[in-house]
Parts: sequence; structure tokens; C-alpha cells
Amino acid sequence: MSKALPHSPPLRLLATDADDLTVIAAALQDAVGRIGDIVYEPFARRLTMSVNRFRWELDDAAAMRVRSAVQFGGVLNVSGRRLRQDAPDAVVSVLTVGFEPGEPPGGEVTFVFSGGGELKLSVECIDAAMTDLDESWPARRAPRHDET
Repeated sequence: MSKALPHSPPLRLLATDADDLTVIAAALQDAVGRIGDIVYEPFARRLTMSVNRFRWELDDAAAMRVRSAVQFGGVLNVSGRRLRQDAPDAVVSVLTVGFEPGEPPGGEVTFVFSGGGELKLSVECIDAAMTDLDESWPARRAPRHDET
């Protein structure tokens, strides 16, 4: 007899300020994706990233992942550090997403990836949305964070 998978509604989050962005950052912690799944559209001033995120909002016994997308509007510029732009299949793992205020209401949104990679978005304002796109599936294991 197979064990039933935990069911919870998909997350759909919006961020319009730094506090909202911390909620999206928490949901994206340990999400994994490919460099090729990060798309910047300069004329639309939009960046979209699709990832497989760990479902931290479920109880500890349910190690699940789900395909999700996060999109930022009002993006003026994008820069990366220690990211293999020539390798679209290279995998990145999100550690956190932060915001450094600039000229109000704008600033810089920074994705910090494991291995020291960063993706910086210069934004007019915080205008972000994250949504789950598909059904969850069992994760091989839950991400571990050693405390030091």
C-alpha cells in the first residue's frame, strides 16, 4: 500500500516591500534551478526564474519539492557574479534573497547562491510574484543546514 502524499494548496506570494520579500526568500531557500531557467527580458524590464523549491511550509515529516516560478518587474539592470552564463545546464541553489534600498522606492535585489554565486537586480521598486506551477513530489532528502 502506498503512502499518501501530503496535500496543501500551492503557494502564491506577492512582494511589494522588503518585508514581503523576506517571505518569498524563505519559500525559495534551497530551491534549485538551472542557469538556463533564468530569463531577463530587458525591454519588458522583467526577470523570471523557474526552480524546484523545497516545500518548507509543510511539516517536517514531508520532504517535498515543487516546480515554482518567481518573477520581478521593474528590473532596470541585471548582473551576475560567479555564475556560468556559458553553461545553461549548470545548477544553482538559492541560499537567500535580499534587498538593499537605493533611491526610494528602488534598490537592489540580490539572489545569493551556494558556491558564492550572486545575481543582482537593480529595480525601480519591489514588484515580485512567486507561484507554484505543478504538483509536489517527494524529495530525495530534506536540505540540511549545519549550525556553527
